[in-house]
Amino acid sequence: MEKEILQKYIQAGKVAAEALQYGKSLIKPNTKIIDVLEKVEERIYKLGGLPAFPAQISLNQVAAHSCSDLNDNTLLQDQIVKLDVGVHLEGYIADTALTVDLSGKYSDLTKASKEALDKALKTVAPGIEIREIGKAIHEVITSYNFAPVKNLSGHGLGKYEIHTKPSIPNFDNNNHNTLQDGAVIAIEPFASTGIGMIQESSPATVFTLVKESGIRDPITRNILKEIKTYNGLPFAKRWLEKKFTTPKTNFALRQLINNDCLIQHAPLFDSGMVSQAEHSVIVEKKPIVFTRMD
Repeated sequence: MEKEILQKYIQAGKVAAEALQYGKSLIKPNTKIIDVLEKVEERIYKLGGLPAFPAQISLNQVAAHSCSDLNDNTLLQDQIVKLDVGVHLEGYIADTALTVDLSGKYSDLTKASKEALDKALKTVAPGIEIREIGKAIHEVITSYNFAPVKNLSGHGLGKYEIHTKPSIPNFDNNNHNTLQDGAVIAIEPFASTGIGMIQESSPATVFTLVKESGIRDPITRNILKEIKTYNGLPFAKRWLEKKFTTPKTNFALRQLINNDCLIQHAPLFDSGMVSQAEHSVIVEKKPIVFTRMD
């Protein structure tokens, strides 16, 4: 990897790590979720980064992709809280997440995903079979008598691409393909008290632009110009609401969805409570976990 690119990844990781820990400090009972998300994103900008995707807080059975719209007044209470943060510098992405147990009932569940991540990171090396990472995650989570979420996985990180190959499983999926030297990946174990299989819910408040054609309406075309500034990375409905108002945003999103211009990232939920932990890694002989605070 070129030194200049490596430094961008490392700097993005530092910003993501600091923003994540800052967000963790804000996760307290009776705090509005949207306030935490807005402050996390403000911190990302202040530190010189850009969001690689909207900051997200997913509660209880929801594993991922839960993101407040502008009118969300939901308060944090006695939930299990996942905070997921992404940062990029010129398209080079750092992706990291943690879980806070405000209920006091799921400390083992939180430990399970964190310890699974720690063990998985120790397996990372050029040439290792991808299945070995999933095996390590599975062993830790099941040792706590929880289920790894099998249809969620870690992923490669590309320039302006949040999800690329390879897929990094949370169980031994018999994938004998190997990690390549210089690959950039995110490892994210999810541990569940349920069956460990997520489903989509609604409504989606996070989207990705995949097509620009077929739009004639002037309101939608104006909002599309803003969406294009995100360079193909996921964006939040509330980002548009703040700039264009909620009615115009809702109208434009309907037009774009009807014209197959957007992927909708709906909230993902399991049958039980879910915890998450995540770090981003550059695969080398001595791997660089570039979203760690140290």
